[in-house]
Amino acid sequence: MVYLLFWTGVRADSAMDGEIGKLHDRWSSGAAAAPDRTPPPGESPTPAPPPRRYRPGDSFAVMYIPRFGADWAKPVLEGTATGTLQRGLGHYARTARLGDLGNFAVAGHRRTYGDPFKDFPELRPGDAVVLSDGTTWFTYRIDNRPYTTLPSDIGVIDPVPRKSGFNGPGRYLTLTTCEPEWGHSHRLIAWAHLDSTQPVAQGRPSALTG
Repeated sequence: MVYLLFWTGVRADSAMDGEIGKLHDRWSSGAAAAPDRTPPPGESPTPAPPPRRYRPGDSFAVMYIPRFGADWAKPVLEGTATGTLQRGLGHYARTARLGDLGNFAVAGHRRTYGDPFKDFPELRPGDAVVLSDGTTWFTYRIDNRPYTTLPSDIGVIDPVPRKSGFNGPGRYLTLTTCEPEWGHSHRLIAWAHLDSTQPVAQGRPSALTG
């Protein structure tokens, strides 16, 4: 059993590294670059194209949580299907897009498949959760110690998540994982608010360099 878990973790780490590599290749090719067209005098600006939809099973961002270690970086993929969560963290498809108004909600395994959220109980208010989509850094700040609830409590990923302490619309992040560590009878929840953004071209945010 220990051997199986070890190699499951090795394969998951390789899959996650592969997803991050694909993202970096895509971004370096300019696929994530935002359009930058300055209209001639007297001409109206060209409306920005609508954001590209996240495609189920595809990675679209990388998450960094300094609390979990300087080298902790995981890909974020669209959807929470079993196969998706074996390759990284999963974005709940009906929640907000990264950085948008609403609740950007993400799930990850506590144990198995690379143990991405193994240290979830260590999160503390004020901790940074930083994400990049190739053009922008989004720095969220944790607002609570991990909260335990049942899997049926879907209100935790509402646009204004219930029991979060948030009083109205905002740009929120919800992280979810299993509880207990080697079980799944409950869920651990951490909520955060968007604290700052900056273009990737300006370098890494202070939360990752301090």
